Amino acid sequence: MNLAVFVSGRGSNLKAILENEDLKNIITIVAVISDKQNCAAFDIAKENNITTFYIGNKEGNISFEKLVSWMKINSVELIVLAGFLKLIPSYFVGEFRNKIINIHPALLPSFGGKGMYGMNVHKAVFQSSSKVSGPTVHFVDEYYDTGGIIAQQCVDISSVNSPEEIAEKVLKEEHKILPYVIKKIIEGKVIRTDNRVVVLE
Repeated sequence: MNLAVFVSGRGSNLKAILENEDLKNIITIVAVISDKQNCAAFDIAKENNITTFYIGNKEGNISFEKLVSWMKINSVELIVLAGFLKLIPSYFVGEFRNKIINIHPALLPSFGGKGMYGMNVHKAVFQSSSKVSGPTVHFVDEYYDTGGIIAQQCVDISSVNSPEEIAEKVLKEEHKILPYVIKKIIEGKVIRTDNRVVVLE
């Protein structure tokens, strides 16, 4: 299956996808896209000979409209938001309905929405005195963090002393759950039924 991965940061989830043994023979990442021109994840992409695109207003960028055409020409079947901070335009979502997934560093529907990304999320979780956190993988719709939840993994944070500790614990699980969901999608084991998303064994 051909994948495109959207990133805004250092690309640790991109690296986890590339290094996952279960995915090595069943996926091809054809593009890495970022909203940041100097995105550290581009270094990972270049090391793996993956095409990169920068979405922005500077020279050398690509628009979402042109990206739609490029992805269709290159038969992209799944789009993975792996730490991408911008809201995806509604027309782009419409072109790839149920083919875009996102990983969020908290247990949705709690601690989601505009501005809830990265350390902002972990600080909010820490300040709430929550005893559990963990990553959520969900389908992307036209709003922040409201698409159907595919999978979640609880992490015990009852003894942590900082948001940074939460981030470290959750990130380890992100690197496991995102490749797991991608594999299940490829196997046709992620289905929608009665407005719920079900992952089959």
